[in-house]
Amino acid sequence: MRVLIVDDQAVNRELARALLEHRGHAADEAASAAAAIAALDRGPAPDVVLLDIDLPGGGLTVAAHIRAAPALEGVTVIAYTALAMRGDRERLLAAGCDGYISKPISVRTFVAEIEAVHEGRRHGPTGPPSADPGPRGAG
Repeated sequence: MRVLIVDDQAVNRELARALLEHRGHAADEAASAAAAIAALDRGPAPDVVLLDIDLPGGGLTVAAHIRAAPALEGVTVIAYTALAMRGDRERLLAAGCDGYISKPISVRTFVAEIEAVHEGRRHGPTGPPSADPGPRGAG
């Protein structure tokens, strides 16, 4: 799986990259919405965009760009955010995200959560069940 990690915090990008690469996945990084959109337009499209919502240029701008671009139709978008108030998960899913992982992450389950959301999106409602973890506490 190829993942584009979009987060304005370098430490978050580094941790996500290390965890993904440890499990054999490839990871690229972008520190802003503009950098993410440029990387997506440059191609090739990643399998998953791990998207911080509260970043320069707005994470939902990136999600909207992905959903509007035919070349990015198969990309799984996972909100990766500290937004953990009641209704945030539902709002982000309605805005075009396929899944939601709250920060702080659990290093034990982080990659499995990403894989489960991606597999659930690829197989759709008739395939294997999605393991979208929903909001969690600190971990």
